[in-house]
Amino acid sequence: MTFNDYQQKALTTAVYTNWKDQLVCTALGLNGEAGEAAEKIKKVIRDKGWEFSQEDVDQLKKELGDVLWYLAVLAQTVGLSFEDIAQHNLEKLKSRQFRGKISGSGDNR
Repeated sequence: MTFNDYQQKALTTAVYTNWKDQLVCTALGLNGEAGEAAEKIKKVIRDKGWEFSQEDVDQLKKELGDVLWYLAVLAQTVGLSFEDIAQHNLEKLKSRQFRGKISGSGDNR
């Protein structure tokens, strides 16, 4: 499955009735699901000394899947395909690497 295949299939399960609701709900949903994924990791670190069980990995997989879904729908809402996003990101990272700017802070380094 390609990035764009996933994105198109994800869109078939979106239930928003208008562009504004889809934009706001997917942006907030993405943030919420990313927080849930981070929370799963935090609990493994805090409660299990960094030892991930298969159940922990399976739960994290579910949360990351939700992140992926919200990202797919949010991207489409503003007219972006996963392929475009992925390609742009790799080009940005290669440029940073070439210029010795992989580490550090700032969006435009």
